[in-house]
Amino acid sequence: MTGHAPLILDLEGKELGAAERHRLAHPLTGGVILFARNWENRAQLLQLTRAIKAVRADLLICVDHEGGRVQRFCGDGFTRLPAMRTLGAMWMDDGRGAPGSGALRATNAATATGHVLGAELRACGVDLSFTPVLDLAWGRSSVIGDRALHRDPRVVALLAKSLMHGLLQVGMAHCGKHFPGHGFVRADSHTGLPVDRRSLRAILADDAAPYLWLSSTLASVMPAHVLYPRVDSRPAGFSQRWLQDILRRQLRFAGAIFSDDLGMEGARCIDGQRVSHTDAAIAALGAGCDLVLLCNQGQGLAVEELIAGLEQARARGRWQPSLVGESRRLALLPVTRAPNWDALMHQRAYRQARSELEAHD
Repeated sequence: MTGHAPLILDLEGKELGAAERHRLAHPLTGGVILFARNWENRAQLLQLTRAIKAVRADLLICVDHEGGRVQRFCGDGFTRLPAMRTLGAMWMDDGRGAPGSGALRATNAATATGHVLGAELRACGVDLSFTPVLDLAWGRSSVIGDRALHRDPRVVALLAKSLMHGLLQVGMAHCGKHFPGHGFVRADSHTGLPVDRRSLRAILADDAAPYLWLSSTLASVMPAHVLYPRVDSRPAGFSQRWLQDILRRQLRFAGAIFSDDLGMEGARCIDGQRVSHTDAAIAALGAGCDLVLLCNQGQGLAVEELIAGLEQARARGRWQPSLVGESRRLALLPVTRAPNWDALMHQRAYRQARSELEAHD
């Protein structure tokens, strides 16, 4: 055993194959991220998550399940969650007063969203959703778009905190993304490397402000595959300046740091050079990430290469396992028992939260 399992991998289909079981059993693997291709219905999803936990009970099962257009599991009882922009719009107007008159209504709806989101996922065996999005709604980024809560970082912080409270009510941790902010740039880091040329002072005063205000509350953070050249020559997810000097020391964040998907184009260029998945993972871990994601790699050859590459890097001293990083990973696992779906449907708190959402639909 390495003492540190930093790799979060994906699955090809709706069942766990033999090769996937082998990769999940590897001591470098710390978890799984699920996508819509892994979903058919609740019974199938529960069978899949149970099969994953049967390989190793400590594997962290994750998903991007935010609401709006980023909701991996739809139908078969899953509540259709609103886009986060809906909560920001509710904050601004409750139909009865001046801008901001709906603040309390919006925070209640955000808590209800988190509660329903987390409860339904946990009832199907999922441990963690990569939410909330803390990017500001600048109106520039199509990939962020209506996933952003609001333009004002104060509104974003308070709505995110309410959503996180709802998640915590059902025993689910959370992940703020994409540090220090993806909303200002137009380019999509899935297909290129966005560049934000603002100063550190400007970014900290605006886009990164929610991370300061929520630093003692956030369980985990995911940095952006965005380059901020006036701060560092490397994208945030590969930058010691951003992750250690700023996020850890200046903003005093102590939770887990996930890389964004290393398969994205924005993760393939470091210091002006195109890099392998292994080199990207080593750079992310060396910069301060505790966990790294590699997704959407088809039959899994790239994943096999990453596992072998990380083993070689450890043997050659290019990467050292972190017991602190491993403790942060384990801290994200739920400590309370997941609810049964049928029992969940009769839980008073869940039914109230769902009614709250339906009232604002």
